[in-house]
Amino acid sequence: MTLPPAQPDSTEASAERAPLSLPRVVFGSSALGNLYEVVPDERKLAIVRAWLDEGGDSVVIDSAGKYGAGMALEKLGECLRELGASPERVTIGNKLGWCRIPIRGSEPTFEPGAWAGLTHDAEQRISREGILDCWRQGVELLGEPYVPRLLSVHDPDEFLAAGDPTERWQDLLGAYESLSDLRDRLPDSTLGVGSKDWRVAKRIAEAVRLDWVMLANCVTLYSHPTGVLEFIGQLAAQGIAVVNSGVFNAGFLVGGRYFDYRVPSPTANAELFRWRETFNQLCTEHQVRPAHVCVQFGLSPAGVESVALNTAHPGRVAENLEIAAQPLPLSFWSAAKENGLIDPAYPHLGV
Repeated sequence: MTLPPAQPDSTEASAERAPLSLPRVVFGSSALGNLYEVVPDERKLAIVRAWLDEGGDSVVIDSAGKYGAGMALEKLGECLRELGASPERVTIGNKLGWCRIPIRGSEPTFEPGAWAGLTHDAEQRISREGILDCWRQGVELLGEPYVPRLLSVHDPDEFLAAGDPTERWQDLLGAYESLSDLRDRLPDSTLGVGSKDWRVAKRIAEAVRLDWVMLANCVTLYSHPTGVLEFIGQLAAQGIAVVNSGVFNAGFLVGGRYFDYRVPSPTANAELFRWRETFNQLCTEHQVRPAHVCVQFGLSPAGVESVALNTAHPGRVAENLEIAAQPLPLSFWSAAKENGLIDPAYPHLGV
């Protein structure tokens, strides 16, 4: 797909852009790209059907070229077409920075062990032109009539850490210049960042006019440093929407094997396992579900508008929406502080 023509008075229109409004839950699509396991196509279709059936009038889906080397985008488009989803009802985000390429060896080379049953590899392209290559490919993989409208650079923190930081920062700024221009050309589009390091997101927000910020594994029940809470408050004051992703620390807080995308050792990371045991005991005493606690905590900082929730099980979509809508009693949060699960100075709960 070629770049759309410039819109009349696009600079003036973008300056007057209304703050982005998002639903309480943004649906993550990594399961469509076979994160950690091969998900059958019929279950992927059922997941997308659940999003449409349960998600109300405005369904927001977060995807990325990195998810299954483009598989998530491809399957998302196929499912939406099969279900007859109106493009006006569905808003799709594509975190950009990775392009699908053929597999040259026996296995994909990017993120070994994270993705299952892939038929392609992926390579990183974050630069002024490379980011547009990723966007064009994402539009092609998704297929008509759907076009991603939430634009961003994916994991800029990892990109900066993997090479010369000065050169890579210039490449990153070039990518954002291209995306800023694309935002002004593409109707109803917005620009953001998806990062696992809030400090990198803050640096980008100081250099680029953003509409939204997605923070992954930065604000969870287990970890919620003061600095990131202050950053979220600053974004809210500027009218920049914040999406909190990874509220389960990649699943560990609710019983999963992975903590922030690695498998921790019960010996080397004994404190982490003790924390989870205490958390589970408190949830049992108060008759609440750990997932409910994690989601409500993830929504609690002033300025967080949405949580991004992934699931490989269609039946959990309605459950995720339910626990995002139901607050927990202050007595639980006070007990969580007393048990050392939450910083006693945390200002948003149990006050």
